[in-house]
Amino acid sequence: MQNSPLANQIDVQAVQTVSGEKPLERKLKTRHLSMIAIGGTIGTGLFVASGSIINTAGPGGAIAAYLIAGIMVYFLMTSLSEMAALIPITGSFSTYTSKFVDPALGFAVGWNYWYNNAIVVALELAASALIMKYWLPSVPGIVWSSLFLAIIFGLNILSVKGYGESEFWFSLIKVFTIIVFIAVGLMMILGIMGGHSAGFENFTKGEAPFKGGFLSILGVFMVVGFAFQGTELVGIAAGESENPRKNIPKAIKQIFWRLLLFYVLAIIVIGFLISYDDPRLLNSDIDNIAVSPFTLVFKNAGLAIAASVMNAVILTSVLSAGNSAMYGASRVLWVLAKEGKAPAFLKKVNAGGVPANAVFFSTIIGMTAFLTSLFGEGTVYTWLLNAAGLSGFLSWLGISITHYRFRKAYTAQGRDLNDLPYVAKGFPFGPFLATVLCMTAILGQNYSAFFGANIDWYGILVSYIGLPLFLLAYIGYKLVKKTKMVPLQDADFSHE
Repeated sequence: MQNSPLANQIDVQAVQTVSGEKPLERKLKTRHLSMIAIGGTIGTGLFVASGSIINTAGPGGAIAAYLIAGIMVYFLMTSLSEMAALIPITGSFSTYTSKFVDPALGFAVGWNYWYNNAIVVALELAASALIMKYWLPSVPGIVWSSLFLAIIFGLNILSVKGYGESEFWFSLIKVFTIIVFIAVGLMMILGIMGGHSAGFENFTKGEAPFKGGFLSILGVFMVVGFAFQGTELVGIAAGESENPRKNIPKAIKQIFWRLLLFYVLAIIVIGFLISYDDPRLLNSDIDNIAVSPFTLVFKNAGLAIAASVMNAVILTSVLSAGNSAMYGASRVLWVLAKEGKAPAFLKKVNAGGVPANAVFFSTIIGMTAFLTSLFGEGTVYTWLLNAAGLSGFLSWLGISITHYRFRKAYTAQGRDLNDLPYVAKGFPFGPFLATVLCMTAILGQNYSAFFGANIDWYGILVSYIGLPLFLLAYIGYKLVKKTKMVPLQDADFSHE
């Protein structure tokens, strides 16, 4: 039956309401949504890892990798926006996948995304301890990790508005830093600051601009793709947006162009000003911020306090990423509990409209995962992180497949595309391209392990451990619940 205009004007406040249960509160504005995605995305992947990316693939290869990843993210986010604007439900991934593909796949996607975010919380706790050693090396790292976990927990347990406001200001610091960096860099390229301009020298010397050719671009594409992960938080937050039909599409459009501009312009500036074979780029690491590409450029511009300033910025980035990860983990866990795919006690919503038990549980798991980094030389922690690295791409793959089925079901049921609050451009090319690129990233996680003199079985196992875990969740649920692919005519477009 065709979707009527009246049906499209339903009171979205009722979307989260379940009989006898307190709903989540709709308090996120467009500015919150925009900054939530930016805050969950811009961080150490740009401030720190960009140096090793340029070193590996050259400046041209790095720009190409960021552009390809940007195109993939654009199609993924417009796909998500089309679904989230029509069906604004918190923790949307597992719900959409269950509605339009298969409940078993929804189960796997939901738990996969929760796991990814819970481990990212642990990762950011470890990173915060390393960063604080720059100023206070004698204080045990566990002190800082505990303090920052308490802050992240507090921001998430009080109210969604508190989380949204904190992310807005955290992200604003990062955005301001990048804008200043790009402005200073462009002045240095033009010879206005920092003395003589190197011109195109760093793009033409040695193996530049494309060091290592296609395989190097492929190798860094996985790292770049991981750096973009977090944009999908807009879909997770849809159910807590004040006006999702208007705010979600608006936020998605702003996010993509801002991210692409920030990432690509920053890489272009670094490529012009620092040689890809500069040995300091190899040492760009979170515990050695003195050689972050951003720090090097600021120092060359004559800004002597660059290292301390960038360390502070990266600390806010780490807190922001941990804050976003806690939010994403708790909301997906809450919706899994609502759908009977997680223990019922996780459905509890406190007076502030926050899924309190889901926040508590995600905090405990995040802290437990972090503690594994302190024992046995961090072996367990390394395995957890490798599994999490793959799971972000699996979540994105779920979005692209689900949107294809969503649109097919929408038209198969005689519904009018003009009734959609937002229509994603480029269908079906967009979901197809995003699927291919996600599959490339998943299968190419450690392709070099297959091509050595001997196959590196340990490297393969560590890199791809997330894939069998995902398949185990999918097949296990399918066998137990005997689920089937949802027929297009039976796909459910209701908001419950």
